[in-house]
Amino acid sequence: MNPDKKIIINGLLDRVNASPYLIVIDYTGLTVQQFTELRNRLGAGGANCTVAKNSYMRKALAEAGMPDIGADLTGQMAYVMGEAEVFSAAKVIKNFEKEFKKPEMKVGILGNAVLDADKLKAIADIPSREAVLSQLLATILEPASRIARIVQTKFNPDGGSSSEESPVAEAVAEEAPAAEVVAEAAPVAEAPAETEAPAAE
Repeated sequence: MNPDKKIIINGLLDRVNASPYLIVIDYTGLTVQQFTELRNRLGAGGANCTVAKNSYMRKALAEAGMPDIGADLTGQMAYVMGEAEVFSAAKVIKNFEKEFKKPEMKVGILGNAVLDADKLKAIADIPSREAVLSQLLATILEPASRIARIVQTKFNPDGGSSSEESPVAEAVAEEAPAAEVVAEAAPVAEAPAETEAPAAE
């Protein structure tokens, strides 16, 4: 094998092994400026877009033990990989296609699963892990914040100082005299004689 060809394939192999996913796009019709813009947008999300001979990528995928998608690697293909989540990269490509009518997602690999274009577009609509966690946190905190607002409105409707007595405190104060009468009427219980603790055997 030509040494230069081997170097290129090894470089692709390293990228394939380092990425949890691969998205193959057909960039036919993209101008140089548009392709540069696509690369920049993908780069902002932790992905990279590589152009290589399809035969080289077939060889790299085979050496990496990846599923065989060689039949789909025809035409002007570019390969999107990265160390971040696949959702971000798929979303960038889908939004870019809406804006410029290209490129087209052809096929992808996620783990050992082969994904067609429809599945890749479905993945693009899934929120990122950070977005899901943020939504989950908001859902968990929302009931507590609602209760806090209700309590604040009921006991401090004018936004005054919380040091003012609340209706609950006033009700407790009104009951206090009755508690004192009961305390006065109750006989004082004699304290039980102190007893020594049993000695340890």
